[in-house]
Amino acid sequence: MNNQNKKFSRNSPIINDLIPFSMVRLLSSDGEQLGIFNIAEAKNLAREQQLDLVLISDKSAPPVCKIIDYGKYKFSQEKKAKEARKKQHTTTLKEVKMRYNIEAHDYKVRLNQATRFLQAGDKVKATITFRGREIQHSELAIELLKKMALDLSEVAEVQQHPLKEGRTVLMILLSKNSHK
Repeated sequence: MNNQNKKFSRNSPIINDLIPFSMVRLLSSDGEQLGIFNIAEAKNLAREQQLDLVLISDKSAPPVCKIIDYGKYKFSQEKKAKEARKKQHTTTLKEVKMRYNIEAHDYKVRLNQATRFLQAGDKVKATITFRGREIQHSELAIELLKKMALDLSEVAEVQQHPLKEGRTVLMILLSKNSHK
C-alpha cells in the first residue's frame, strides 16, 4: 500500500480503497464526529450513503477521514483556488533609469513614473548608469537616489539602499500599501 501512496502528490487527498490505515476517526459530511471505526466499516458507511471516504489528516492518531462527495469537494477546491488566483496581484519590478547629472524637469518625469508604478503596487528599481570617467562621481548618484527616496517617502519605502554595482548605482523602492 505504501507504494501506491507515493503516486499521489501531497495536494490530492487519498480516497476510498487507497487509505492505508486500519482504524480511522470518522466525520460525517456535515462535520459531525461519528467516532473511531475499522476502515472496512468506514468504507461501508460511505458506500451506503453513495459518497466517498476521504483522508483528511494522516498526522493525528488515529487518522481522520470524512464522508463526502469527492467530485463536488474537488470542484469546490478548484473553484476556491481559481478565485484566489484572480484576486492576487503579482508584484513586478519596474525600472526607472537616469543619469547622475539629470535636469530638474527630467527628474520630475522619472519621479512621476516611479510614483505611478508604486501606486500600482509594483516595486521600483531606480538605476543610475555611468559612462567612462563619470564613475568618479558615484557619490553624486548616491545623493540623487537618496533625494529620490525622500521625495517618494509618502508612497514608498526603501527596500534596498543605494548600492554601487560596477558602472551602475541602484536602489529598490517598495510601495507602502503593497505589503499590508
